[in-house]
Amino acid sequence: MGHRRQAREVALQVLYQVDVSKIDPQEAIELYCENFDIQDNVKEFSSELILGTRQHIEEIDSFISNCSEHWTLDRMARVDKNILRMAVYELLYCADIPPKATLNEAIDIGKSYGTENSGSFINGILDALYVKLRKDDEDNTIFGTD
Repeated sequence: MGHRRQAREVALQVLYQVDVSKIDPQEAIELYCENFDIQDNVKEFSSELILGTRQHIEEIDSFISNCSEHWTLDRMARVDKNILRMAVYELLYCADIPPKATLNEAIDIGKSYGTENSGSFINGILDALYVKLRKDDEDNTIFGTD
């Protein structure tokens, strides 16, 4: 398993902890690292995902809400919700990661950590979001200052 996949799994676990216990994200990262041996590159990327996701949580949750028909964030399983949050953060703020890689990783992690329906649920919301983001990018290119 690659270091980015490991980092995403660590990030999911810590984001879940933050969501459930309302603990400070930095404190949650430190607690995780005290209890589990992780490589530096895994810690670095997972910390970026955790802190970035939490820093932009309102914007990220808004994107998810706008792309999830008939589902409010409160009704979503916490595992699915935090996978979605992490993936949306990657799509919005990690230009060096191909969007298809982000989507595939989120779906796979959902299948591993969520319910039997998590993969398709995550896929549906992220696909809708990705289409919307691509359309917004095209509109900005056509009507922007380029």
